[in-house]
Amino acid sequence: MNKDLTTGKPSTVLWKFCLPLFGSILFQQLYNIADSFVAGKFISNNALASVGNSYEITLIFLAFAFGCNIGCSVVVSQLFGAQRYKDLKTAVYTTLIASGILCGVLMLFGILFCDGLLQMIHTPKDIFTDSKLYLDIYMLGLPFVFYYNVANGIFSALGDSKTPFIFLACSSISNIAVDILFVAGFHMGVDGVAWATFLCQGISCVLAVLFLFRRFSKIQTQGKVSVFSWRLLRQISAVAVPSILQQSFVSVGNIIIQGVINNFGTPVIAGYSASVKLNNMVISSLSTLSNGISNYTAQNLGAKKFDRILSGCRAGLKIVWTICLPLVLLYFFGGRYLVYIFLDNPTGQAMEVGTLFLQIISPFYFVVAAKLVLDGIFRGAGMMKQFVTSTFTDLVLRVLLAILLSSTPLTTTGIWISWPIGWVLSTALSALFYLYGIKKKKAKSLQSFS
Repeated sequence: MNKDLTTGKPSTVLWKFCLPLFGSILFQQLYNIADSFVAGKFISNNALASVGNSYEITLIFLAFAFGCNIGCSVVVSQLFGAQRYKDLKTAVYTTLIASGILCGVLMLFGILFCDGLLQMIHTPKDIFTDSKLYLDIYMLGLPFVFYYNVANGIFSALGDSKTPFIFLACSSISNIAVDILFVAGFHMGVDGVAWATFLCQGISCVLAVLFLFRRFSKIQTQGKVSVFSWRLLRQISAVAVPSILQQSFVSVGNIIIQGVINNFGTPVIAGYSASVKLNNMVISSLSTLSNGISNYTAQNLGAKKFDRILSGCRAGLKIVWTICLPLVLLYFFGGRYLVYIFLDNPTGQAMEVGTLFLQIISPFYFVVAAKLVLDGIFRGAGMMKQFVTSTFTDLVLRVLLAILLSSTPLTTTGIWISWPIGWVLSTALSALFYLYGIKKKKAKSLQSFS
């Protein structure tokens, strides 16, 4: 069901809209967590390290899919809020065509250059073959990743956060079962983990696209709808390209950090792979809530209800901080038990590395959550310069500090410390952009950003 986010109490509207989004991303993260769990428990720590090592490279390709998602989602939200349904349909068709072309180019790039990327990050010889195998299969499933993300963004733009949740809940639970079947039942290795994800993501993508077109058939429009528009593509690209660049550079930064970590050997890679998956589950969940706030902001911007955007910021902060509290407590005090789930040698160095990583970064989830709320408002309002600037500040600090501190007596602990430093400073910058960019100028200035 399509949902108008421009009416009702902002806090109530956001809670009802964002909670299914939060549930959706938790299930989406089960894909990666299931891969790591099965690889670590049913194969070996080397297999876990292979999957984790490959994961950082897959994030580059996911960045492009996410950019298409958010670019289409923001524009469609604005058109939905303004009740311009004919342009809305054209924007969706335009995104589907452009995304397909972009996906094809990225698949070719992945096939040709993944070996080089693995070598660039100093992938150890004992996990190189399995890392490449996982990436090769991932490339085959890239169209599923793209079109599922686009469909998910469109559902969210229409105010429907429940449909993606249902798809992901079913496919994620299925992925866990198929992972175990392929690896434990059929005695496959890392390829079994990758093929299980390929299969379940494919089914989820096909169903999402079919339901999307069924939903579109119920939106009444006058006259023939164009299937492509350069004007709308430019509007979508104005949001998508900065998002892609931001996500891509973050992924490249993570790859550089992964390269630094790889110098410390396979046990450290395995411990980091386990704990960073747990960390990414939190960050991705908060980022999805940020996307929901973008949709809320964009719809209200399209409807010219500017005061609701300010109220939405306060409501968004309450939501993310409420969600952060139990996660911080769980990771800080129970991180050791969570890392244990992924490792077949829980008493080794990998266990200590993973536990320490979670204890250092988890208290700062409250900080990064605030930044992500502000990022959501920036994207929804078209304030992409502010969004990219604060994110790059975080990235540059984390990468530079990880490189510098890893060569001190702190070694890997110095790498983990770089996370909260980057988060704190970039969040302060985002807060300044919000105070002097939106809250002070209000309606007239906000309209000029769109």
